[in-house]
Amino acid sequence: MKKKIEILAPAKDLIGGIAAINSGADAVYIGAPLYGARSNATNSIEDVAALVKYAHLFNAQVFVVINTILYDNELETCRLMIWELYNIGVDALIIQDMAIMEMDLPPIVLHASTQANNRDADKIKFLKDAGIKRVVLARELNLHQIKEIYDKADVELEFFVTGALCVSFSGNCYMSVANGERSANRGSCAQNCRLPYNLIDGNGETLIKNSHLLSIKDFDVSNEIPNLVEAGIVSFKIEGRLKDIVYVKNNVSYLRQKLDAYLEGSDKYTKASSGKCTYSFDSALDKSFNRGYTDYFVNERHSSIGSWESPKSKGQYIGKLVKTIGNAYQIENGELLNNGDGLCFINETNEAEGIYVNKVENGLAYPNVLKEIKDGTFIYRNNDAAFIKIVEREDSAVRKISTTLLLTENENGFELIATDEDGNVSIVTLVHPKEQTKNNESIAENFKINLAKTGFTPYTADEINVLFSQNWFLPISKINEMRRTVYEQLSEIRLANYKREEHQLVKTSHPYPETKLDFMYNVSNKIARKFYERHGVTEIEKAFELQWDPGKSRVMTTKYCIKYELKKCPIHQKDIVGVKVKEPLVLKQGELEYKLKFNCKPCEMEIWEKDAEFEIEEDHFH
Repeated sequence: MKKKIEILAPAKDLIGGIAAINSGADAVYIGAPLYGARSNATNSIEDVAALVKYAHLFNAQVFVVINTILYDNELETCRLMIWELYNIGVDALIIQDMAIMEMDLPPIVLHASTQANNRDADKIKFLKDAGIKRVVLARELNLHQIKEIYDKADVELEFFVTGALCVSFSGNCYMSVANGERSANRGSCAQNCRLPYNLIDGNGETLIKNSHLLSIKDFDVSNEIPNLVEAGIVSFKIEGRLKDIVYVKNNVSYLRQKLDAYLEGSDKYTKASSGKCTYSFDSALDKSFNRGYTDYFVNERHSSIGSWESPKSKGQYIGKLVKTIGNAYQIENGELLNNGDGLCFINETNEAEGIYVNKVENGLAYPNVLKEIKDGTFIYRNNDAAFIKIVEREDSAVRKISTTLLLTENENGFELIATDEDGNVSIVTLVHPKEQTKNNESIAENFKINLAKTGFTPYTADEINVLFSQNWFLPISKINEMRRTVYEQLSEIRLANYKREEHQLVKTSHPYPETKLDFMYNVSNKIARKFYERHGVTEIEKAFELQWDPGKSRVMTTKYCIKYELKKCPIHQKDIVGVKVKEPLVLKQGELEYKLKFNCKPCEMEIWEKDAEFEIEEDHFH
């Protein structure tokens, strides 16, 4: 059997979820009323149920995100909500807290969220053996590591493909909670990583002023899809449960076309859901929100990944500013611009600034406020008014299931048989006297024209046959009625035939790969503790949120490295390092201050609060 490869899209709400399905998503992930890691993207059970019904019509799946850490007083509410989600037909839950593995649950499939920090083959194998069906991998992994995990753990693997990157290893960022008690692990990250900082060296000198030193570019590994599939990835996840509908439709349609091109003619892989999409727009990733793109570490560490000028969307590169003429700008490729566009440029103090274009005339862009911009400055478009207008239309992405229709006769009249691309069959019979047409001429072509009018249904009639023993007459109103009924019935049949995968958890006690867990394991309740103890863990530190000691904590661990960005890495850039930087390096933002610690062996950077004490590693690498 061919292996199914899936595009997994974010859904902020029901409308966003339907748009993602219509644009070609094989699955969507959505927040429920509680416990999702985006506290402002929650949805009612009724809305999730409506999305499930719509998705299942196309054999697409709906996953619900329950990926915050849970406190003791929340466990029962969470368990009851899981039963509700199971009862409305949700296909799987994406979880972080191991307490869920201990609960009395329905036989619903569980996926381990990227928040569970899935980057180690032994731990991933442990999760599989404990009953987890799919693991959402850490974004920091490279192709070799993914392949190694797949070979060792033999579990379904999901990997992000486009969208924003957390600079920290997911699930291990405590910056937000340490600065104002808003926990990222509880769904309310304050995004401290997107703030501007000064970088100060060990001598107290300021090396860089007012730059977004922890803000990194957005992720795009869409060109690596073939390599990732070969390494074992079955699901490609688009980040963005807080993003708008244009972003979702643009990303999904772009990836759908890319993946379809790869799957075409493959004898090993196939797409994971039904139907075919048509679009009235040309998707391109640089046309919706982005901070510039990086493939991060998929192909090892090879180029700069910081987006230091601004955490905002830069958008699509248009061209250089040729010159300012009167109260307008002459920009290379200016003919690409439209009235209402938003433009962006990096000013002389290295900050991003925006301009709104009132009108474009004779190749000149007239802004609402004329700003002084140096000739030669790169101009980007981060709000493409014409593109947004097209994509926002409901009919800009349409998804249809292919059917064949057969109109034939029976003893008491006629029947219409619809067979869809998945082999479902719907039959409608019409009791009606058989009368020949006026001149005994066939009106089969008229029947076909009317049977082809599938309109707003999710179907197209790609092949229509009329099989009569004689040239019978039928009123067109009857033909239309049979067509409507046969398709309404087909939808009911498709939903009835939808097979949801189920999995009943069985309590296990195989050994966890570690016996001591520090706060980075985010254990925040009694049952998660019980889960780990049963699997042989002897010492468990409480989650950061429950034991935070201000001033001396490690608040982030990241694969991103400021030394590397500065071209001062003693390993990867030893030929160009020149004068070493004096450590400890410090990030300062108003009253906020952090120390940076570089762990060169695992090639990671840690961020500590300002009163932390640690040894600075010397560069002894041979």
